[in-house]
Amino acid sequence: MSMVGAVLGGTLLLGACSSGGAGGGAGAPAGGGGPSTPAAARASAAVLSIEPGDGAKEVAPGAVRVSVATGKLTEVTVTGQDGRPVDGALAADHLTWTPTAGALAVGATYRVDARAADADGLATTATSTFTTLVPQRTVKVEDNVVTGQDVGVGMIISVDFGGLKVRNKEAVERAIVVEASDGTQVRGHWFENDTRLDLRPAAYWKPGTTVQVHLRTKSVELAPGVYGATERDEHFTVARSRISEVDARTHQMVVKEDGRPDEVVPIVAGTDDNPSWNGTMVISAKSRMEKITSEGQTNLKGPGYEATEPHAMRLTTSGTYLHGNPAARGVAGRANISHGCIGLPDTPEGSDDTPGGRIYNASKVGDVVVVRNSVKKEPLDPANGLSGWNLTWEQW
Repeated sequence: MSMVGAVLGGTLLLGACSSGGAGGGAGAPAGGGGPSTPAAARASAAVLSIEPGDGAKEVAPGAVRVSVATGKLTEVTVTGQDGRPVDGALAADHLTWTPTAGALAVGATYRVDARAADADGLATTATSTFTTLVPQRTVKVEDNVVTGQDVGVGMIISVDFGGLKVRNKEAVERAIVVEASDGTQVRGHWFENDTRLDLRPAAYWKPGTTVQVHLRTKSVELAPGVYGATERDEHFTVARSRISEVDARTHQMVVKEDGRPDEVVPIVAGTDDNPSWNGTMVISAKSRMEKITSEGQTNLKGPGYEATEPHAMRLTTSGTYLHGNPAARGVAGRANISHGCIGLPDTPEGSDDTPGGRIYNASKVGDVVVVRNSVKKEPLDPANGLSGWNLTWEQW
């Protein structure tokens, strides 16, 4: 984070030239009039303002602001009870200073020391001590990042607010910082009635990129009276590009991985009654054995189902998987028999020597799976799993 004119650690200090007095000596200026007043003998014209005022209590952390009229800020220091300075940013015009998002804790006391100078360099100072509020409610903010994990190029960072509808979205977006080693920029998109924020770049990540995620929602007001309770640093590395393209009509999946020849794998997709989703999906989780059921699937045609399948890779929250399917042996490549999942030939116990086992072992969270030519008419909801790649960058 860059701070124009500010010094990290919460103290801003700028040089100011002091006026030595009126020009032309002690006599009156040409044209008559009395002797001019030496600058050192008069008060500074700069007027400092600190919000909140001295002694204020129940202060919202985002309400703190130092400003000056008829002058420029030259120094601002905000310290907590432990003596540590608070990070903040000075406006480009040197007229205001505000703390960095999440820098002030709730239920804490702070002291502000500010200095400003007028056009002649004459200084004025002001101080204020205040106590921040104790929130009515706090929310632990969670995401899907596993620190140190190697992921695929389609990885989308998904931040969940525990079902809370976030009202102060701009403050939250400032408090969640994503930094990529190659400078790739990300943008956030709100889903599920503003209870979830997904972040991604304009195009897939480049292999070898290290991505750092800084959650700084602690003491940030998410909604009126509700504050975040999370302050955490995370990182992941983009391993390589692996994109699997499923054609539901030809019953084949073409796997494209950096530096390797394309691999063609026979698959089964959803039937015409229960077709697979078309669109771009991302593996969000892996499980060697997964219980897969029809529970919650409102558009299912025919009887419900429940099965424990090997080598499962989740593609949507609604229950779509790329997984090993023992029933696909002898059928894969020729017909579609599933309830919407993409099935790979496998054994009931999940053998590593089958297509299901080989694909599972070579896949990572964040790998991309694209399905085409299914008979399903409805578009895949971008909020269904990590499916945000189905939105253009302009829509995002």
